Amino acid sequence: MFLTMFLLGALYVVFFVVLVQYFQLGFVPMILLLGGLAFLQYYTSDKIALAASGAKVVTPEQAPELHAMVDRLCAMSDLPKPRVALIPTDVPNAFATGRSPKHSAVAVTEGLWRRLEPREVEGVLAHELSHIANRDVAVMTIASFFAMLAAFLMRMGLWTGMMGGGRSRDSGGAPAFLIVLVVSLVTYVLSYILILMISRYREYAADRGAAVITGAPEYLMSALQKIASDMTRIPQRDLRQLEGMNAFFIIPTNVKRTVGELFMTHPPLEKRLARLAEISAEMGRPIAA
Repeated sequence: MFLTMFLLGALYVVFFVVLVQYFQLGFVPMILLLGGLAFLQYYTSDKIALAASGAKVVTPEQAPELHAMVDRLCAMSDLPKPRVALIPTDVPNAFATGRSPKHSAVAVTEGLWRRLEPREVEGVLAHELSHIANRDVAVMTIASFFAMLAAFLMRMGLWTGMMGGGRSRDSGGAPAFLIVLVVSLVTYVLSYILILMISRYREYAADRGAAVITGAPEYLMSALQKIASDMTRIPQRDLRQLEGMNAFFIIPTNVKRTVGELFMTHPPLEKRLARLAEISAEMGRPIAA
């Protein structure tokens, strides 16, 4: 995790130096604009995620068992209680969001609540609470800021080129817009890969956190297996409606598809289960073969 963040930071330093060297107009306003967007995303992440998923915040009277689980897990993990929400879909899944433990929300789908046993639901909720405790929304927002800037500059570079951009300070050199375009493209691709690596590490950390909170990794393992298995029986139409939330969910809705691990937001299920089995053995709760 430290190495990945270091590489991402080094990449952004190089990107910044090149921009200062070649991008002479509008750089400060651009930083302020994108910084404002990142600030807005950071401070409204919980509201955006709940709205995007269609989740509805529920009271203890509306979902007493779910609230009781969250209350118990928060007491065990020494966390303030987040808002609790239900997502009206049969797709079994869950997510957590919020910039800090005091400004957070945890949501589960109706499909997950119906399909899993109570101890399995607790394992999933503990995983999501670990994301909150680790401030993962803040980590990913900061990590993705310059990727947003690179994507913006790629579009600006293409537009400048089409409109007839100028040349660099050395009149015999390459056009400045072309240099910025190439550097922005390389930065975006590399940062995208590194951000996905961070996302996968965050999932491993949340799995371990859930194992520590509950003291029973086997229930999270069982929950992950059930969610992944049931997901393959959900109609594609229903899965596509929630694809935009894949980075948040405990298991992405595109679990049916085969893609290289390098481009996955979550680790392969087999690797997550293997790590949880190792944690279980460390805790003196070996998983039966």
